[in-house]
Amino acid sequence: MDQAADKKTLDSADILQVLKLLPHRYPFLMVDRILEINGDESAIGIKNVTFNEPQFQGHFPETPVMPGVLLIEGMAQTAGAICVHSLKSAKPKLVYFMTVDKVKFRKPVVPGDRVEFHLTKLNHRRTMWWYRGEAKVDGVVVCEAELSAMLVMDDPK
Repeated sequence: MDQAADKKTLDSADILQVLKLLPHRYPFLMVDRILEINGDESAIGIKNVTFNEPQFQGHFPETPVMPGVLLIEGMAQTAGAICVHSLKSAKPKLVYFMTVDKVKFRKPVVPGDRVEFHLTKLNHRRTMWWYRGEAKVDGVVVCEAELSAMLVMDDPK
């Protein structure tokens, strides 16, 4: 059998596709691009951290550090986007961030960093998905967590 035929093609989503998948907008959109989308199984979300983002005006102006909750939000947005992407035919009304567990912050993220949100599905039941996420900068884990998302679908009329 041809090895090229065995390889699965992974999807990706540029910023325009991310905007179609998620309801979030600036300044709360924490994902610039999503790479290596494997259905709802796994994906890598990308966030380019820049100094002109509003959180750095107060967190902390003299030593800017990306707030940890925004790293978690970036993981949740990546997970939500791949859940919606996997549906193909139906678009949910809302995507809710439901739980966050086993969070560890390992290293600060600063302007100029490129954060990769690596998400891997743990479970899926009906409209709920559970993921394990790692945020990495230059291959080093800076944050990790387990989280869940729920899609709220429109009522069929």
